[in-house]
Amino acid sequence: MVFAAPGEALTRAEELLGADPSPLHASVAHQVIGIWQRDFGDTRRALAHLRRARDLAARAESAEREADVLATLGVALVHAGRTRAGLAAFERGVARGSGHTRARVLFRRAYVWWVLGRHGEALEDVRRAIPVLRQADDVIWTARALTLRATVHLALGSVERADADFTAAEALWDTTGQEHDKADAVESKGLAAFRSGDVPAALRLLDEAAERYAKLGTPTFMLTIRRCEVLMAAGLATEALAEADAAVAALDGIGGQSTRKAELLLVAARAARLAGEPQTSLARAAVAVRLFAGQRRTWYETHARLVLIEARVATGHGSGRLVADAAAVAERLAAFGAPAAPEASLLAGRIALDLGWTADAERHLAVAARSRHGGPPLARMTGWAAQALRARAAGSARGVLEACRRGLDVLDDHRMTLGASELRARATAQGAELAALAQRASLVSGGPRRLLGWSERWRATVLSAPPTRPPADPVLLTAMTAFRELAARAEEARTDGGRPAPALEREQRRLEREIRSRTLHMRGEAPGDGDRFDVGRLLRRLGDEVRLVELAVLDGRVHVLLCGQGRVRRFEAGLLTEAEVEAEHVQAGLRRLAHPGGEARLPLVEAAGARLERLLLGPAAAHLGSGPVVVVPPGRLHRVPWALLPALRERVLSVSPSASSWLRARDTAPPPGGRQVLVRGPGLASGGAEVPELSDRYAGRRTPDEGGTGAPPPGARTGGGTAGPGATVVLEGGDARVPRVLRELDGAALAHIAAHGTFRADSPLFSSLRMADGPLIVHDFERLDRSPYRIILPCCDTARFASVGADELLGLVTALLPLGTAGVVACTAPVNDAAVVPLMLALHKGLDAGLSLAEALRDARAALPGDAVHQATGWAFSAFGAA
Repeated sequence: MVFAAPGEALTRAEELLGADPSPLHASVAHQVIGIWQRDFGDTRRALAHLRRARDLAARAESAEREADVLATLGVALVHAGRTRAGLAAFERGVARGSGHTRARVLFRRAYVWWVLGRHGEALEDVRRAIPVLRQADDVIWTARALTLRATVHLALGSVERADADFTAAEALWDTTGQEHDKADAVESKGLAAFRSGDVPAALRLLDEAAERYAKLGTPTFMLTIRRCEVLMAAGLATEALAEADAAVAALDGIGGQSTRKAELLLVAARAARLAGEPQTSLARAAVAVRLFAGQRRTWYETHARLVLIEARVATGHGSGRLVADAAAVAERLAAFGAPAAPEASLLAGRIALDLGWTADAERHLAVAARSRHGGPPLARMTGWAAQALRARAAGSARGVLEACRRGLDVLDDHRMTLGASELRARATAQGAELAALAQRASLVSGGPRRLLGWSERWRATVLSAPPTRPPADPVLLTAMTAFRELAARAEEARTDGGRPAPALEREQRRLEREIRSRTLHMRGEAPGDGDRFDVGRLLRRLGDEVRLVELAVLDGRVHVLLCGQGRVRRFEAGLLTEAEVEAEHVQAGLRRLAHPGGEARLPLVEAAGARLERLLLGPAAAHLGSGPVVVVPPGRLHRVPWALLPALRERVLSVSPSASSWLRARDTAPPPGGRQVLVRGPGLASGGAEVPELSDRYAGRRTPDEGGTGAPPPGARTGGGTAGPGATVVLEGGDARVPRVLRELDGAALAHIAAHGTFRADSPLFSSLRMADGPLIVHDFERLDRSPYRIILPCCDTARFASVGADELLGLVTALLPLGTAGVVACTAPVNDAAVVPLMLALHKGLDAGLSLAEALRDARAALPGDAVHQATGWAFSAFGAA
């Protein structure tokens, strides 16, 4: 019962001990309490109860009972870090037991061998145990043994063998009431899905296992370790670090297993390195190495040493000693049959290259490169990275580009199995090194066209295909509705009393985690992108008038790729770090200008814009011609107000995350019917004053079937169903509720949404627009069949993004572009609400005249009053896309 119903088992064991049982029965009760404390509580208490159970079994003169307790004691001793004593207990247990009991002891010793990373011994003991358990028709222990053997196979990279054992074990578990073991089987299937490269399935199964464990009230430290591994593979290293650190604290709080603590520290060290925190990684890895060494767990100690070396390199401590250390770790991992061996060889080769030791580098990289032909996607990525470095060392630009192409193809296929746009974006970090190697090689040998092609190869790839539509999941829909209601209540509490509502905010965060978790389960629908960037096609679409300016960053310097008039030219500009600092100064200036009294800062902001131009465009600014300009910046420059740059100030200007994205926007046809949707959310300082004027303006139009009645167009200012083609829909007050707004936005030609925008840097897909019933979040937009062809977002923070992955942006605008939106006007800085109104009215006037968003925005800026507040307001808005 201790696994099927742990709480009840503990209670009954304590009751039995209170009834003056015989030594034999008391031994069983103490063993149950010991197992509970070992797995769910304090290992010191566990050891005390298990030693008492052993002594009572001896007094009862039951060799079989004594053997069984010795096996349980052996597991507890190993988890407490006392490996020698634990293995000695198993030796006595194997000797004392016979037949069926000995098979159970062998199974538990096999488990301990797995914990110690001694996989050969584990397979041998489980091989001896399974036939005896099957012959005894012991369903539970046979299923446990099959699950363990599958887990060992996974550790050795044998996914197919593991799948077979997991399937056989699952069939046996279905015939039992062992709920804990069933949860463990689901967890193990999640691990198998991860090892085979299916991240969404892994996350779904691990979350299902967590729900099962929660019903039993049992801690889930092993599950946390596995979930953190999956999160890291998905690019969510920061989340993995937070989960691992929290689990270490919880484990320390209950005096739990030191073996699990060491494993959690190893996971935390890996997560910290991937999250760009090398000092944290160094600290966690050093403690993990010490614990594993004391526990005699050489397999794990070697993996921890690999992370320790990686952290030292990341802190700038490359040396010949580290080459030797990495090589030794690679040899030991290879001897273990560990899938991480190529990663260690790649590390040794990379350090040697940095030191100029080309012969040593070639030797190590050649070993790592062997993994490029097989295994899970990230292992093949390691192999192609090694092959690219080998080619670079040999001076073969062609070899570098071929290896980078093959490696990024692997990552493309992996990325497109991910349904959630967040996972797709974050997964690109795995290809950042390959993309950078290819860009450097193309800069040296291929000219501007090739550099443009490689700049596009790994830029804004999350926009290359729409995210998978969220499933019609009633749990997800319920959670989103509850989240919206709670967010609205929390906002109301802050507004009324000026204080946050902690209970509401805690529940809101819980619902956020649930929504995010369920969306991460979505699997991608497409095997690959299938639509490669074509420089020739871009130049043909640009023609002679339009210029596209793509900014590529190589080794910290901005390179300007100026496309137009049938050619691509390259110019060197300034340093990216200096441009980022200047952009922050500009943002601060625009914030000040949004309020009266900041007029004196206008010359400072304009001067900063001129400095930004020199840093970002350099000599290319003199070659832009007189026609429209499309700017394609890297993700780290997404907050630049491009209209402030002197060379761009009077132009038809649009911004795009990539040239490919601009081409797709150009090719996107507007929907038939031309329905306009005007939305006014609550609490705006200006009251969304432009919306009534726009409503009156559009109400003056008549479609052919309206006649001359003077009535407003179908759908205008109504709360009924979705309006028909050509209608203008006005949603305000109680009509501006999320379900109704989404229905009207779906397939609209133009949407103007005047609503408070909130950007969430911690979770960008929860960035929102405030509606009458709560926030309209990015996840809501992803449920649309087709987002509006054009969208105007006149409020603050609507064009803010989080830069993630290799060069990806997550936020409201980037969520809309792959869903059918061809153009967005949004704000990159705080603005004066009152000054926005005339800008918006002038913008719509230009659209009425048949202009594009970029053309209408240029004319609207020119029509504004010349004071500092209005000028700053105009600069803060950008047109994204090509509509």
